[in-house]
Amino acid sequence: MTRGGTITAVDHVNLKVRKGKVLALVGESGSGKSMTCSSMLGLLPPNGKVVKGQVLFKGQDLVNMPPRDLRKIRGKQIGMVLQDAMTALNPLLTIGEQVGEVFRWHHGVTDRKELRRLSIQALEAVKIPAAEERLDSYPFQFSGGMRQRVCIAINIACSPDLIICDEPTTALDVTVQMQILGLLKELQATRYMTIVFITHDLQLASQFCDDVAIMYAGRIVEQGPITEVFAHPVHPYTEGLVRAIPSLDDCDAPLKTIPGTPPIARDWPQGCRFAPRCAEADARCRSTYPNWFEWDAGRRRVACWHAVQRVHGDGADVAGYESMPQTGEYHPHKQKVA
Repeated sequence: MTRGGTITAVDHVNLKVRKGKVLALVGESGSGKSMTCSSMLGLLPPNGKVVKGQVLFKGQDLVNMPPRDLRKIRGKQIGMVLQDAMTALNPLLTIGEQVGEVFRWHHGVTDRKELRRLSIQALEAVKIPAAEERLDSYPFQFSGGMRQRVCIAINIACSPDLIICDEPTTALDVTVQMQILGLLKELQATRYMTIVFITHDLQLASQFCDDVAIMYAGRIVEQGPITEVFAHPVHPYTEGLVRAIPSLDDCDAPLKTIPGTPPIARDWPQGCRFAPRCAEADARCRSTYPNWFEWDAGRRRVACWHAVQRVHGDGADVAGYESMPQTGEYHPHKQKVA
C-alpha cells in the first residue's frame, strides 16, 4: 500500500529451487528480486503484504504460517545474507554477542562458555583469522569483507537447508567478491545447502550458480540451467542482457544496451511487460501476457509469444502452447524453495 493506492510489485512468480543447487535470481534494479525473497520469510516492509499464493518449504506453506512458527524456521532452517553487512550487524553489540544469539535463540544454549565456543567455531567456518580474539570486536573494527563473513557465519550457524543471498558482494571490491563467492560455494558443497543468489551481475552468476531465473518487471520471464540459458537465450530480454555483457576480445566496441526503460509498478503494461522495449512485439504481445512455453522435459521455460519460433524456427507447430497459462494455479511451478 502507498499513498497513491495499492501497487502490485510482484505477481505470478512461479519459482522452483532444486535442493542442493544454487539458483541465480537475475534482473534489473526494481524488478522485484529482493521483494520476492523477502516475501518467502515474511520480511516485507510494513506496507507490504502477500495477497495470494504459496511459498512451499518442506511441504509447509510459509505464507500462511503463524508468525510464531515462522520465527522457528527463519534463521534455523532458512537464512538470509543481506547486501550491506554494516547495516545488517548491530554496531552496539560485539561480534560474539551477535553470533551467539543464534545459538541462544534456536538451540536454547545459555551457558556463556558454550556460547563462546560455538561462536568461535562459526567464525572459523567462514575463515575469519584469530576468531577467538575477534569475538570481542565490534563491527566497525572489521573490513567490509570480514563483516560479510560474519553475516554468513550467523546464517550458517544452525546449518540451514536454504540460504538466500541478496547481492552479498555488491559493496565489495573484485578480489573480496571472489573470496566471498568461493566461501559460499565451499560451504554449499560441504553442507549440501540450497542457495538463492540474487544479483544483477550475469558474469558473477555464471561462475557461481547452477540455474537461473530471469526477472523483469515483477515476473519471471525465463528459467533453466544457467549455462544453457546464457548460451542460448530465448526471451528477448534475456538475449538483450547477454548481449550487453562487455567483450574482452574487442575492448573498443561500443557497449550494447536495451532500448527504453522498465515500466513502473503502478503502471504495468496490459500485455507482455517487455513489449514496449521489444523489437519483435506485435499486437498480441501488447494486449495479452504470454503463456509459458516449456521444452527439454521442462528444464527450460520462457514466457514469450514468439518462444516456439525462437526455439524451433519459423513454421514450428505451436500446438499445446495454449495449455500452460502463466497463473499462480499452475501447480508444477508454484513457488517452492527447497
